[in-house]
Amino acid sequence: MSTPRKRLPEWLRVSYRGGRARQEVKELLKGLRLHTVCESATCPNLCECWGRHTATFMLLGSVCTRDCRFCDVPHGTPPPPDGKEPENVAEAAERLALRYVVLTCVTRDDLVDGGAGHFAATVNAIRARAPETQIEVLTSDFGGREEDLATVLQARPDVFNHNIETVGRLTPEIRSHASYRRSLTVLANATRLGQAHNIAVKSGFMLGLGETDDEIRTLLGDLREAGVSILTIGQYLPPSANHWPLARYAPPEEFDEWARIAKEEVGFSSVVSGPLVRSSYMADQAVEAALHPADNPSDA
Repeated sequence: MSTPRKRLPEWLRVSYRGGRARQEVKELLKGLRLHTVCESATCPNLCECWGRHTATFMLLGSVCTRDCRFCDVPHGTPPPPDGKEPENVAEAAERLALRYVVLTCVTRDDLVDGGAGHFAATVNAIRARAPETQIEVLTSDFGGREEDLATVLQARPDVFNHNIETVGRLTPEIRSHASYRRSLTVLANATRLGQAHNIAVKSGFMLGLGETDDEIRTLLGDLREAGVSILTIGQYLPPSANHWPLARYAPPEEFDEWARIAKEEVGFSSVVSGPLVRSSYMADQAVEAALHPADNPSDA
């Protein structure tokens, strides 16, 4: 039997904002056959991010080959990649005058390279049409294959992001076909391979899945040891009663304290932490804080 969802606290309630500008963006994306995570995940920060000329595009379709228990993306057999998608994303970045683009994707274990070549092609297409746009890639683990990771990093995105999502103990139960240690290895390899091009490495996790404080401290240490410099911490919200059950709502002050610990005690350069934070939230500001810490004394 499913567990009834806990009542949403006040700090997680947001009002609708948008209007004509939001509709114009939606029409452009529809015309280019693109969809953003901002919309598909019903992100509460959508209008704020679009207003700052930042957006997150989901590549390689909307069907995932994995079935993680925290995620609402459909699971199944995805269609072949759309060869026009890299150019369409680049056109959207140019026409929307985006300052910052995040490229993410469903996990494509069905593809020989896990979609790495598609990521690289999209980065290159954006560089050609919108050279001033900063680019972050948020990828799967590519099955741990270093050659596929290298393909993405050779396109020289500004930020490489791979979310670890939760603590080690909960990973086997929550993340389908994923491994805590494999994710840490991906992040460590990204740090090493991206060092020559000054590519910042980023990761994120959620509170409210059933983790303990000691496990969070271990997770923070493991991420920092892997070379992660940018961190996001958000609240887990079950997409439905059939997903992994919510353990609790963490109050805003707890997010503030974990941000303080992550920066002051563990050594992350930039931390974005809060109940409404998603992986791409304030991504543009987070990378500036990481690359120019003297100009950004506080970003949490």
